[in-house]
Amino acid sequence: MELGAVNTQWTDERIIDLVRKQRNDLIKDFLDERYLKEYIDTKFRVHGLSNVVIELIRKDLKELLISPVNINHYEPLIRHIRSTDNPTLTDTDEQLFYKEVEFILKRYMYER
Repeated sequence: MELGAVNTQWTDERIIDLVRKQRNDLIKDFLDERYLKEYIDTKFRVHGLSNVVIELIRKDLKELLISPVNINHYEPLIRHIRSTDNPTLTDTDEQLFYKEVEFILKRYMYER
């Protein structure tokens, strides 16, 4: 082993798998209609979204669930795990996951 080389257990593939799992767990929470409505009500103070809008949001969330991880979006987290060899998420890291979901939510809430 070279001097100064870091022995890491967190390969890029493992980091991306971790990010995917965290992201998908959050998306699955939002696929629960009650959770989705409560979050929108609490976070954005938007009440009474129609069932059609809720279903459109859920459809987009399902598409996000099966899509590849957006490496550019999660780059700060990926870089942090890579450099520290520590997969513990901070509040700032968690906000990256919510930001991706909120992008979908805002698209439907503000197009009404």
